[in-house]
Amino acid sequence: MLGVVAATAQQRRSIDSVLDTLDTVHAFQETALSPDGTRVAWVEDLTPSGDAGPSLIYVRELPNGEPRLVSAQTSRPSNIPARGQGSASGVRRPAPNTLHEHGIAWSPDGRTLAFLSDAGSPGQLQLYTIRLWLPPSGGSPLRKLTNVKGQLDHPRWSPEGKRIAVLYVAGSAQATGALVAYKPDAGVVGDVVEEQRIAIVDPAKPNSLREVSPANLFVYDYDWSPDGTRFAAEAVEGSGTNNYWIARLYTIRADTGEAKSIWKPPLQIAAPRWSPDGRWIAVIHGIMSDEGSNGGDVFVVPAAGGEAHNATPGLEGSARSIAWRSAGDILINENVDGTSALVSAGVAGGPRTTLWSAAQHVTAFSSASKTDAVAGVVQSFSEAPDVYAGPAGHWTRQTNVNSSIAPMWGEAKSLHWTSDTHQVQGWLVYPANYDASRKYPMVVSVHGGPSSAHFPAWPRVWQAVLPSQGYFVLLPNPRGSYGAGEAFTQANVKDFGYGDLRDILAGIDAAVREAPIDPERVGITGWSYGGYMTMWAVTQTNRFRAAVAGAGIVNWQSYYGQNRIDTWMLPFFGASLYDDPEIYAGSSPITFIKQAKTPTLVLHGDRDSEVPTPQGYEFWHALKALGVPTELVIYPDEGHFIAKPEHQRDIERRLVAWFEKWLAR
Repeated sequence: MLGVVAATAQQRRSIDSVLDTLDTVHAFQETALSPDGTRVAWVEDLTPSGDAGPSLIYVRELPNGEPRLVSAQTSRPSNIPARGQGSASGVRRPAPNTLHEHGIAWSPDGRTLAFLSDAGSPGQLQLYTIRLWLPPSGGSPLRKLTNVKGQLDHPRWSPEGKRIAVLYVAGSAQATGALVAYKPDAGVVGDVVEEQRIAIVDPAKPNSLREVSPANLFVYDYDWSPDGTRFAAEAVEGSGTNNYWIARLYTIRADTGEAKSIWKPPLQIAAPRWSPDGRWIAVIHGIMSDEGSNGGDVFVVPAAGGEAHNATPGLEGSARSIAWRSAGDILINENVDGTSALVSAGVAGGPRTTLWSAAQHVTAFSSASKTDAVAGVVQSFSEAPDVYAGPAGHWTRQTNVNSSIAPMWGEAKSLHWTSDTHQVQGWLVYPANYDASRKYPMVVSVHGGPSSAHFPAWPRVWQAVLPSQGYFVLLPNPRGSYGAGEAFTQANVKDFGYGDLRDILAGIDAAVREAPIDPERVGITGWSYGGYMTMWAVTQTNRFRAAVAGAGIVNWQSYYGQNRIDTWMLPFFGASLYDDPEIYAGSSPITFIKQAKTPTLVLHGDRDSEVPTPQGYEFWHALKALGVPTELVIYPDEGHFIAKPEHQRDIERRLVAWFEKWLAR
């Protein structure tokens, strides 16, 4: 059902020009600081999204050394400046790159970098190490340590530097997680469960990979104990794709693989990190709707087992990543009220210290284990992502990869408004070439999750394209979002669609008061939970003149049996469908479908395991039967994340054309 978008040639040139510029942005998926904080490594993606595209690894001595390229295709690091570095007369770049290289980890002495690369075997990552700066005693400084078939991820050196652990899915040809396109079922369904296990490699003995953690346990994240005898692991028995929401905290012996569950959390956990003194394991704990999209409070659990306690009671925002500082306190990368902050917290839960805060978005956060230095990827609505590193609270830009790329939209303002008893925050992005004397249409973009947020980040997809085409875009963070404390994130539990829609509608009123927006020309769009909220909104109100729903859920009851990640629904709905079907029906757009009047475009990947395609068909079929203008577009061989550039562009063109058709005067 994928066809050609009907749009004027001028409009398409305009949209394509914006997309072409967005495609020049390079993303960064990782940073890593050497233990002494004197060197920073990063992974630079050669695409804006960073998903499954080619990538490069660079290393730089702080504060102002020359970036050096690290790759499995060369026996020693190259003095090739990163884009935006070097002389103004010309910057040398490597030859066209098709390698996928990431998973960077420093040895404890800071002399060797471990990383993953598919050099020589496209699509199959292997573990490598390369010695840096110091000349090798003989032979090549580059060593290939594995020759396996399967998925490798997350290398981590042992504290004494004589072992490297990795996460390993033996024999798997597909990346883990629910975002990728699922493998079509054949034969008996559910017989094969691929477990991601901790494995250990001896750097002195290539091809020595040994699986350690139990065969029935899927490990999402892990950390070495300071003495190198055990691992802290966020893990679950059974399918990793389906069961993240019931994962527990384990300790696993590095020699025998014996696993011990030390905490069954009430909600979800992420980022287990062992304290330098070996006494505590810190985790992020809260209600999380997706593995890897972290948010919550910081809890600490005795490493020997015992009662967990909250080290950040009353946290104003949401912890997104954590690290132990050498002094024994916890460094938190926090999202709070539309800003990012680096916050220091003690184990006992006392007063916290804010080291840095700005209306920016920090990802790929890392810290030095032996000194007070940090690194991360920093971006905002006005600045595309680049790597920053240095002392906590005083870091500086280390790359200028994207500094020459100017925004194609107007100002982005943080708005606050009251809804019920809540103070709600969101962003209002102004159109390019804004003229205060005229009225503009506006599109509300609802984020996915629901446990997520609109961060102050460089816009992508329609959040960038729509303002370039003359629209205001409202990015609300209604109840259920990160950034306003854990109670706010949990405020939509057993209330999907109700309170959060009231928050969004109140946000529209706030935006209309703030800027010259035509209240009669407002649209709504979103993907995943944002797609659900779009479907829900058009069955609850006629305020929206047009809607575009991507990978949305129309019927929670049928969805419960269709999707491959049903355990995520239990903490949000409070019970299974079979125990409380009414609560699922009460939040389903299909229950109120006869109230829908809004023209709605429906978009879906055909191999989506998070939100299966029948949800899109069911909504489209109902609208069509009721005479509501609608179209359904299915993207072949795509999962929950639309990966193919041609499909991404098709979505942008269709979305703009749909709003142009229905929001025009």
